[in-house]
Amino acid sequence: MDDRFTIRELSTVAEDVVRCVVDAPRVAQHAHPGQFVIVRVTDDDERIPLTVADRDPEAGTITLVVQLVGAATRHLGVLGVGDHLADVLGPLGRPTDIERFGRCVLVAGGVGAAIVLPVARALAEAGNHTHAIVGARTADALVLVDDFRRICDEATVMTDDGTAGGHGFVTGALAEVLDRDGADFVFTVGPIPMMAAVADLTRPGGIPTVASLNPIMVDGTGMCGGCRVRVGDETKFACVDGPEFDAHLVDFDLLATRNLAYRPFEECRLTELEPEHA
Repeated sequence: MDDRFTIRELSTVAEDVVRCVVDAPRVAQHAHPGQFVIVRVTDDDERIPLTVADRDPEAGTITLVVQLVGAATRHLGVLGVGDHLADVLGPLGRPTDIERFGRCVLVAGGVGAAIVLPVARALAEAGNHTHAIVGARTADALVLVDDFRRICDEATVMTDDGTAGGHGFVTGALAEVLDRDGADFVFTVGPIPMMAAVADLTRPGGIPTVASLNPIMVDGTGMCGGCRVRVGDETKFACVDGPEFDAHLVDFDLLATRNLAYRPFEECRLTELEPEHA
């Protein structure tokens, strides 16, 4: 077994969400905010793209934040410290374009917070004023809130049911921030309807807005074509051209439709793992 991919830490950070620190020295040396890895938990599992939420080049480790929703990710949930992942391939994708924009608002929904966090850190280090808006369905599903509070100048928490922070959606909080303070740059990751709504809010004012997309992805190198997305008048491949794109140009409706393509197969695979969910 390749000890480069040994699990060093594994902890639960939210409902059905785990934080995994794993040996991956080459990735730790070369990864930048916005990039991801392709992981196989076991030799028989599908390949899953996961953002590098953090890295420690000296220790040779990377941090992955994983939502346990499918068969492969649930396999990760039953592993422990000292176990191994079958593969960790990367870093892949284009790094985030980090500049000194000014006032930056980062909008994260659910486990999308893991993708937003390294970008928030890099923007803060570049001298930007950063305001994170982090949301989830309920308090138990919030991810990395304390990290955002430590890194960003401001942090707003929203839950759909009001069990933590403000009661409502992140888009409501974003609208208030834009009305009160404005923004020079917005970065968003989360459910597709949320990202589309963020783009709708920032489009009238022409505020540059970037969305990190997570379409169906197999190889991560542009070969399979599964991750193609429509951006303006062009077809792009999220794994090599992205995963970040101008949110005002992304066809979110087409993205949502394509992401459902393999839902029946995913459900069958999960049923094999957990027959009680049939």
